[in-house]
Amino acid sequence: MSASALTPIDILLLVLVGILFVGAVIYLSHRHPRLSQPLNAGGTWAAALVALIVAFISIR
Repeated sequence: MSASALTPIDILLLVLVGILFVGAVIYLSHRHPRLSQPLNAGGTWAAALVALIVAFISIR
């Protein structure tokens, strides 16, 4: 097993940080509706995070 392999705890950490980040974006959008619709902003950021994680995993 190589040292660069993602362990289950690393994946869990990525998921938890992603959920926290998406939740913060939704909360801020909800508090300031002029920025954007909360679900659209959350969905966009969630898709971007998933794409970055998949790209990171596929590089390794």
